[in-house]
Amino acid sequence: MVWHSGITKRKKTGGKRKSYRDKRKFEHGHHPTETRLGEVKINKDLGRSNIPKIRLVSTNIVNVSFPGSGKTERLKILSVLSNPANIDYNRRGVITKGTIVRTDKGLAKITSRPGQDGILNAVIYTEEVKNA
Repeated sequence: MVWHSGITKRKKTGGKRKSYRDKRKFEHGHHPTETRLGEVKINKDLGRSNIPKIRLVSTNIVNVSFPGSGKTERLKILSVLSNPANIDYNRRGVITKGTIVRTDKGLAKITSRPGQDGILNAVIYTEEVKNA
């Protein structure tokens, strides 16, 4: 559990600051959900105004769109190839927006935010898309 309070503990002079209130729910946060390749697992949290937020912890299925035909298919993820967001994510195989994965019908680039949206969407990744 993470708290974003914004109140520093000490003054410039070195004296301790007194807390004038308790922690509030809007200061409550979470660690990032690092989606991995594996059996489908979802976490459900309550966000602001008690709106449910769905976090995708792990998955092996992706909704891939084909821009030429306009069709979308659910495909199985075979492997995670690269993650340009972070070198450490690339090494560990974490799936975030912009990650390139290998599917049954070729490479796909992730377009959704699985830790925020709770679903994995992608577009087919071809040579024309890479060069554009």
